Amino acid sequence: QVQLVESGGGLVQTGDSLRLSCAASGRRLSEYGMAWFRQAAGKEREFVANINWNGEERTYVDSVKGRFTISRDNAKNTAYLQMNSLKPEDTAVYYCAARFGMYSGSYGRTQDYADWGRGTQVTVSS
Repeated sequence: QVQLVESGGGLVQTGDSLRLSCAASGRRLSEYGMAWFRQAAGKEREFVANINWNGEERTYVDSVKGRFTISRDNAKNTAYLQMNSLKPEDTAVYYCAARFGMYSGSYGRTQDYADWGRGTQVTVSS
């Protein structure tokens, strides 16, 4: 099991940028595919982006394509989500999640990931 801690959230204005970090401990992050999900108040948790174990495959939900970039630094045991051109509809708690395995392919369901962080709040004001 890997422990995940998100950071980097905050209150920003429309058009601003934020970079979220997900620090892993307990296991080598290189053994896991990583993903970011988000959950707005009163809504279900939704997939945002994922990246496979070596960073060669990345997938995004349509609403963030061209604005968000998922990345990882296995040497630092950390994954990132760079968010540009933020919109009020991006307001949510953002969670990172880990799926064990050096696999290829995209996994976008919450049940695909066994390990989760506690989340970091992102609020975008209009």
